[in-house]
Amino acid sequence: MGEAVARVARKVNDTVENKTDSLDLANCKLMSFPVGIYKAMRSVTEGIHRISLANNELKSITSRFVTTFSQLTELNLAGNYLHRLPEEITSLLHLRAIDLSRNRFRRFPEPLATVPALETIDLEENEIAEVPTDKLASMALLRSLNLRANPVGPEVRLLVRPLVPFELLLSPEEPIPKA
Repeated sequence: MGEAVARVARKVNDTVENKTDSLDLANCKLMSFPVGIYKAMRSVTEGIHRISLANNELKSITSRFVTTFSQLTELNLAGNYLHRLPEEITSLLHLRAIDLSRNRFRRFPEPLATVPALETIDLEENEIAEVPTDKLASMALLRSLNLRANPVGPEVRLLVRPLVPFELLLSPEEPIPKA
């Protein structure tokens, strides 16, 4: 545990000292976003555009996280235990790409439908059966939606261009077993 804490501290310090625009806390065994990071990074939060929290053990993302890192353009939350996003995700006006693959979403995270700059959504390997197709169709900048390895219903498979102006990635349909 001490080694993991030290690794997180080192990565945060590197980001602050070098004034980089990204924070990589992937594979750090985090169960939640460490509150101490908000204070340690307060001088550089506006300059952070990319955060990776992939392959941790996160069960939720807080509204404080979203409002603190308001300038994000890319957010990687793949490989966690997330099942919902805070409503405040809609305040990420510059967010272009979000990776939520390999999580526990049962429904499409609807707040994403109102994130204005969103171009890429990766929801591969979740448990999503229903998708708000009407809301997705109104996402002006969306270019790619990955729903591979989800139990999506047949109505989602009917979404084809020109109905939706983005690339829709789905797993091949399972053949119907013969009796």
